[in-house]
Amino acid sequence: MSEGIRATWMRGGTSKGGYFLAADLPTDIAARDTVLLSIFGSPDPRQIDGMGGADPLTSKVAIVQKSKRDGVDLDYLFLQVFVDQPIVTDAQNCGNILAGVAPFAIERGLVTAHDGETPVTIYMENTGQTAVAVVQTPGGYVTYQGDARIDGVPGSSSPVPIEFKDTAGSSCGALLPTGNVVDLVHGVEVTMIDNGMPCGVMRASEMGIAGDENPADLEANVGLCEKLEAIRLTCGPMMNLGDVTEKTVPKMTMVSSPRDGGAIATRTFIPHRCHKAIGVLGAVSVATACLLEGSPAYVLANRGEGLRRDLKIEHPTGEMTVIATLSGGVVCSAAILRTARKLMDGVVFAGDE
Repeated sequence: MSEGIRATWMRGGTSKGGYFLAADLPTDIAARDTVLLSIFGSPDPRQIDGMGGADPLTSKVAIVQKSKRDGVDLDYLFLQVFVDQPIVTDAQNCGNILAGVAPFAIERGLVTAHDGETPVTIYMENTGQTAVAVVQTPGGYVTYQGDARIDGVPGSSSPVPIEFKDTAGSSCGALLPTGNVVDLVHGVEVTMIDNGMPCGVMRASEMGIAGDENPADLEANVGLCEKLEAIRLTCGPMMNLGDVTEKTVPKMTMVSSPRDGGAIATRTFIPHRCHKAIGVLGAVSVATACLLEGSPAYVLANRGEGLRRDLKIEHPTGEMTVIATLSGGVVCSAAILRTARKLMDGVVFAGDE
């Protein structure tokens, strides 16, 4: 790899990372992870010797290839590159980085664009689920310019609506892996839920906070962080995730009554930093928890009515709307609006090159 590796850097939703074709990276996982750690400059809190942005939200990878599955266009593997530890993990999915997968693939020739818009079916290797992303392609070319806005990202971009189906239990084997709507963990009521992202949902008040604090202030609250981590480590095995000491799941979401007309207010740890927004699939899991009677979120949430619910999940920099479709009282599909923008396409080098 002395000539470097072709890569595209993109913002996907409220995250940012490197997008690679699977054929351009080593097939051996250990060798691949070594290369990616070097490319991102990990482990180092500043990631100064690499492409990472010193934040979990900007230290992410999408590996994409044409799918051989019937009815599926692309296979997408998400990897989280730890900032300050030599760890690359596929233990979770990422719906924000997912927003850039389809436009990246069209630009690389993996999918043929239509004139107008192009739906792309994507198999998410981390969880074995599929999603359909719709990319704006006037004249058969990807455009990143448009009027769609999402909280947490300045300006506007072309819309990338994404529909998720059959996400329940994608990582834990069941929507409620313990079989209970609520469990008591270290004296705190927690809904352990997996509707695309394993999450522990609890009332902010039970954690001693209001639920509208600045993320930096929450990160500086040592007692809160220690209690959250103790709960997370206990939830891991209960959610069929095993020892999660070195995993980025489950996410811990503290919920409170909405402040700005939304469905619920959230503060999410991912797991050791407080998210400046909320992850796409994390929002889907939290929205689902809002609809489960008996959960900590249920009595706090504005749940709406009918078979189609627009649930605005408030977060530190705005809100993310989850459009949940119910069947038999159960969420059967969820859709969300994201945007993406290509930042760089070129060649990136590992440290020994």
